[in-house]
Amino acid sequence: MTGSDSTSGSVGRTVARKEDWRLVTGRGNYVSDLELPRMRHVAFLRSPYGHARIQNVDASAADAAPWVDAVFTGLTPAIAAVELRALSALPSYIETAQPILARDKARFAGEPVAAVVAADRYRAEDALELIDVDYDPLPATVTAWEKPEVPVHDGAPDNVLLERAFEAGDVDEAFATSAVVVERELITNRHAGNPMECRAGVALWAKGENKLTLWSGTQVPHLVRNMLAELLGLPESNVRVIAPDVGGGFGTKAVLYPEDVALCIMARELRGVPLKWVEDRAEHLQAAAHARDHRYLMKVGFSAQGKITAVQADVTCNIGAYSVYPWTAGIEPLMAGGLLTGPYMVDNYRCVTRGVTTNTAYAGPYRGVARPATVFAMETMLNLGAAELGLSDLDIRRLNLIPEDAIPYRMPSRLVDDSGWYGRALEGCVEAIDYDGFLVEQKRRAEHGEEPIGIGFACYNELTGLGRAAAAGPRMPFRTGHDACTVKVEADGSVTVMSGVTSQGQGLETTMAQVVADAVGVTYDAVNVRIGDTNEALWGFGAFSSRQAVIGGGAAHTSGVALREQILELAAAVYEVSASELRLVDGRFLMPGVEQPLGTLADVARIAYMESNRLPEGFEPGLQVTRFYDPVRGAFSAGAQAAVIEIDTVSGELTILKWVCVEDAGRVINPQIVDGQIAGSIAQGIGGAMYEHLVYDESGNLSTGTLLDYLMPTSAEIPELSIGHLSKPADNPLGVRGVGEGGTLGPNAVLAGALHNALGVELTRLPITPARLWEALR
Repeated sequence: MTGSDSTSGSVGRTVARKEDWRLVTGRGNYVSDLELPRMRHVAFLRSPYGHARIQNVDASAADAAPWVDAVFTGLTPAIAAVELRALSALPSYIETAQPILARDKARFAGEPVAAVVAADRYRAEDALELIDVDYDPLPATVTAWEKPEVPVHDGAPDNVLLERAFEAGDVDEAFATSAVVVERELITNRHAGNPMECRAGVALWAKGENKLTLWSGTQVPHLVRNMLAELLGLPESNVRVIAPDVGGGFGTKAVLYPEDVALCIMARELRGVPLKWVEDRAEHLQAAAHARDHRYLMKVGFSAQGKITAVQADVTCNIGAYSVYPWTAGIEPLMAGGLLTGPYMVDNYRCVTRGVTTNTAYAGPYRGVARPATVFAMETMLNLGAAELGLSDLDIRRLNLIPEDAIPYRMPSRLVDDSGWYGRALEGCVEAIDYDGFLVEQKRRAEHGEEPIGIGFACYNELTGLGRAAAAGPRMPFRTGHDACTVKVEADGSVTVMSGVTSQGQGLETTMAQVVADAVGVTYDAVNVRIGDTNEALWGFGAFSSRQAVIGGGAAHTSGVALREQILELAAAVYEVSASELRLVDGRFLMPGVEQPLGTLADVARIAYMESNRLPEGFEPGLQVTRFYDPVRGAFSAGAQAAVIEIDTVSGELTILKWVCVEDAGRVINPQIVDGQIAGSIAQGIGGAMYEHLVYDESGNLSTGTLLDYLMPTSAEIPELSIGHLSKPADNPLGVRGVGEGGTLGPNAVLAGALHNALGVELTRLPITPARLWEALR
């Protein structure tokens, strides 16, 4: 855009030439004290190359444009002074630096190289075209299991950033005595979270107070506050992060991105000018965290009866250009190695897993973290073993699932499984899908030459509410096992909850209100839940690892119970009765044998806050409790899925006829929310299995960079889902087990298994597309 006059950079009611306050890239730092600044918008210039040296960035034309307020590059001092370094104590881990804006080298197509600030996004994007970057292209590596011609990072000449071995038992001896040994190479497809709302943020620097406020779509506001304070050299109390209502996250927003940090640095440099950045869909596909780009070299032994004798795996995870901050390059490979054997009894296990950097967008947390791939690998090997032994896919699972009497079961990775209801989940699926009826119909179709149908199964264990004793994590400089919750009674008798949980559509405000209302003894409508603001909640690690009902709910329940005890002690003294007999029900104080309530919580709250002269001796004003919940171990959720599919052998089209899922959620707090979480995660899993695929060409350019090329499922592609529940209470204050991710774990394996069952076709590379199926049939 052109034609803006010299006052276009003025803000608020103060009219001034933009040069009076604009920060000129790397050449000046004069900013006037302006009042009531208007929001400014940010656009990022991104590398068009997958791998290239940056010889020079000439931003002078953009700098001179009358509609531009500021330009920042990787050489701007404030930007160059900060870099992201994800830390891990794993001995094999190679630490690498991620610049906020690329300086010497661009390591993936889409990496931010410069940023422009303007009055609106349109002007900012126009100015990006005025920035001239001199790139020297380098050979790109996009496949993690291929040798790099030029390393992504000089410190890792083979591109391997970490490697870890898991071993239990005598694997070689077990293979030597096995009746059948099956080996396969299995490859899963790269895809991403694609929430309805992409990444977004608004940063505001309070220049007089030296304080930063960031409104962000993050899933981890307290972690973001902690990291920003450290990166920017601020006291943590001077950083406030607010995560308002967010349109989905799925793990993608559990990362602190360079764009987030750049937004905050630029806001500080512009001293009071609020800056806003909203990611568009093309940016999201290109530069937000990816996941699931794995190769599994599997070898599994079986006895003549079908029991697993040994599992050996070589796992390579493509972790992209950088070690994702703060979760490290270990987030996917370590989860893969730690949970590969799933809900099966395995005594002999050997797995080498590694994270390999490439010239692709970096991999980060995404719903299910690695386990949709590991379940696909393990379940595929079971199906192949069954075929070799003449067993059904169902029978081989029945033979190998962890039985209830083996619980607690120590997995070969040393994780302790506390569920054990895997057999019940599987049999629930068998009944719900009418397995006997399926066999009859499959036989009838075969006899009449009709389109073939097949059935697939998947069993899995979802580790939820990860405790501080997790044995397969990246050994980061923090442990994610605890949350805090403050519950207080207001002077009017209402209850306010300030929880460390954060919501991206999971209905946590509803869930926490239910938990606290039940714990305190008030009605649901009397509870007000406030979440997502680091200035209100004491602490919470945020939304990931299906942890919030387990850990955040545990903290809310514990706080609520303690507050009820505090209330009853005060009420008993006020009404001169025994606290052990007094009950608080729906906000009213009841005594056995007394027909009418003694009073209400509002009556006692008024004394606690407004009439302290009436407080009995020994009581202080106020009614408020804060408690942490810090479990040692998480809670495993047992799950199983099954589906019946039909295949058009002419076109390769696959139609899902029926889908069932049975999961153990422990004690269910809100059935509608639980069903919604399971249904949504299954839909996401089906999308990953059949449609979604981020494809790079050999130069590191993303070929599927729009929703025209990157296919996502709609309601038309998702079948009716039959969801069943088991309820084995977990060992935590609420007895709950997380359900946010389990549904994603089954679809890859279910659909691949159903194809194998229907036609004997092996699809060892995902996604399962009509083209691949057609080729396999030919």
